[in-house]
Amino acid sequence: MEFKHVSVLLNEVIEGLNIKEDGIYVDCTLGGAGHSSEILKLLSPKGRLIGIDQDEDALRAAKERLKDYNNVTYVHNNFYNIEEILQSLNIEKVDGILADLGVSSYQLDEGERGFSYMQDAPLDMRMDRRNSLSAYEVVNEYSEEDLARIIRNYGEDNFAKRIAKFIVENRSKKEIKTTGELSEIIKSAIPAKFRREGPHPAKRTFQAIRIEVNKELEILEKTVEDGVKYLNSGGRMAIITFHSLEDRIIKNKYKELQNPCTCPKDFPICVCGKKSQIKLVSRKPIEPTKEEVEVNPRSRSAKLRVAEKL
Repeated sequence: MEFKHVSVLLNEVIEGLNIKEDGIYVDCTLGGAGHSSEILKLLSPKGRLIGIDQDEDALRAAKERLKDYNNVTYVHNNFYNIEEILQSLNIEKVDGILADLGVSSYQLDEGERGFSYMQDAPLDMRMDRRNSLSAYEVVNEYSEEDLARIIRNYGEDNFAKRIAKFIVENRSKKEIKTTGELSEIIKSAIPAKFRREGPHPAKRTFQAIRIEVNKELEILEKTVEDGVKYLNSGGRMAIITFHSLEDRIIKNKYKELQNPCTCPKDFPICVCGKKSQIKLVSRKPIEPTKEEVEVNPRSRSAKLRVAEKL
């Protein structure tokens, strides 16, 4: 299957990054290289792009799409390791960093990856297939309490305890091997009247398990901190989130880096010595236009936050 990913907020990202033609840019989530191909169009041969992705399928697709450019460095890694990646490339500073935290259309649509509740496939959900933890282990080996915790915290599902109970009861009879089996169990756990309203009943639980498998939230704060450290003055960081948990982390981390002072509010002057590292390019997150949502419904929940290094 062809690796497809419709680049969300493409024009807004390019505008937000304020590309310098001889700059160095890092795409932390290279994916199908939609954003990166537009960045490269604005770079001179002296400019450079570092493309990071933990998904080998994504890297293969990106290399094919960007084959006409010789100023791209491809890195098979997790953007959590951005500091060691840049150190290994002897890069001291960069001019822009992009992270699109969405799951690609390819990952959702490719059955064998096990991300989608719409298709029956082996339980997997690993973005990096080198990782040992998959959705299968989470569903079949986590305790009922841990399942309820991740479904509640990462899926924000009001029926977390009930869903966890149903999963444990079903797996005691036979192991749960596929997304189809899991989806049916979740549906049976949610009362009929709630199944008829809102999104697919399995959506929140699948999101929660995917986040747990890939440790998606745990890596965000460190990535922002390390990334900002490597930005040149005037360099920008653009991060696209797709659910409130991610957005809250990015919003709060930007806020902390913009105003790190820990002095009591009634102190007349700052004595902690902590200085602002960034300023926000826009106070509110940038969201897709109605036109973009019509063309790409998966962009509906996207939010872009851009910060500039002082």
